[in-house]
Amino acid sequence: MNPRTFDVVRGTDASRSLLWVAAVLVIGAATLPLWGESSWMREFVEIACYFIFAMMWNLLAGYGGMVSIGQQAFFGFGGYVMLMLGNFAGVNPFVAIPLGALAAALIAVPVSFVAFRLAGGYFAIGTWVIAEVFRLSFANVSAVGGGSGTTLTALRGIERATRESVTYWMALACVVAAIALVYLFLRSKRGLALLAIRDNEVAAESQGIPVARMKLAVYVVAAFGAGLAGALYFVGNLRISPDAAFSVNWTAFAIFMVVIGGIGRIEGPLVGALIFWALNKFLSDYGTWYLLGLGLLAIVVTIFFKQGLWGYAQQRWGWSLFPTQRRLALRDPAASKRSMPAARVAEKLELHPHAKHQ
Repeated sequence: MNPRTFDVVRGTDASRSLLWVAAVLVIGAATLPLWGESSWMREFVEIACYFIFAMMWNLLAGYGGMVSIGQQAFFGFGGYVMLMLGNFAGVNPFVAIPLGALAAALIAVPVSFVAFRLAGGYFAIGTWVIAEVFRLSFANVSAVGGGSGTTLTALRGIERATRESVTYWMALACVVAAIALVYLFLRSKRGLALLAIRDNEVAAESQGIPVARMKLAVYVVAAFGAGLAGALYFVGNLRISPDAAFSVNWTAFAIFMVVIGGIGRIEGPLVGALIFWALNKFLSDYGTWYLLGLGLLAIVVTIFFKQGLWGYAQQRWGWSLFPTQRRLALRDPAASKRSMPAARVAEKLELHPHAKHQ
């Protein structure tokens, strides 16, 4: 059997159709400020911040195997840098959003020197301690309001309708960019190397993968995304405080969204963010019962849907909107539509009497 009769296939019919559907949806969504209500735009900005932050946590933990409960450090840092650039440096706050994300990525480099000295549960607790150091540090800076926080005054000269429209467009652009960059990264060789590191660092390093450099790169990218979400959130909120910016609830919410949707899947944070937003909007008035409901839902999903709701749908019906798995498909036109995982093809090759010689 000639191995050249097989091609590596990563896309599916559903994913190719999704590309066109997504393009139409994005174009349609971009027109929302022209005909929609301002409350709709505010809700979308909130969902976008949840989704971006959850996706970056999923990239770090679900794909990189680094479980952190201190990503709120970069969320708050990005927000504070955006506010300081806007209030004190005269930078347009919308321009300061990516600058705040870049600052969060830069600060993640020295922070990683401390965090990467820990492993497993110690790494998770260590990141939480680092986030608390960030919170206490900004709480003692009187220029940004200290512990009570301060208001984003740089937007005072901009009309409310213009401010809300630009914030909405920034959120839409950030969501599209986050999905595209993470998807392209996971489809690349570096994404494959990241999965190998997650499964077994020793084996990955023995195959020549630069484990330390890859982990640092993913940590910095996740910090950039968290800072982007933080800067975007506080532009829409117009006020920031240490307790709101560096609250551990941000990471707790991200874990909830990723676990509900499906960890280690691009679609997981999207599904989880929509579910979390819906629960938060319609059930938050019930106080402690709302929190009990979130906990009960998380328990039910982890028991009966161990791979999340999207993971269950993917296993049950084969849904994969953002496929990253590499598959082997026959080049024969009659069989080109049939694809199978590489492991199954390898098994069929082994059954062939001359497979090893071929």
